[in-house]
Amino acid sequence: QVQLVESGGGSVQAGGSLRLSCAASGSIFSIYAMGWYRQAPGKQRELVATSISGGSTNYEDSVKGRFTISRDNAKNTVYLQMNSLKPEDTAVYYCNADILGLVGSSSKEALYWGQGTQVTVSS
Repeated sequence: QVQLVESGGGSVQAGGSLRLSCAASGSIFSIYAMGWYRQAPGKQRELVATSISGGSTNYEDSVKGRFTISRDNAKNTVYLQMNSLKPEDTAVYYCNADILGLVGSSSKEALYWGQGTQVTVSS
């Protein structure tokens, strides 16, 4: 009943920019946190950035100063602006959200994942 839909991935050359979007839809009462993870081939999924209700943000060290996470609470949407992209940023990027929503006939807090969007950065 709660879904996350991502958009905005693609292929760019090193130094370029991309903006990812993730919209949460369904029976949502509250969103506590939204964030982005990525998984490169042969590697574990890693946290890229998070945005917690109240405004605090957190970034993985390698993206600090290059990526910016932001939220539009009215649209239940989180964005990831990625600048100065490097080949090592190549990965599938996943949206993640901690949401209090309607599950069946009850309210329940759960973690939800988007389907993933490919980001490819060429040198």
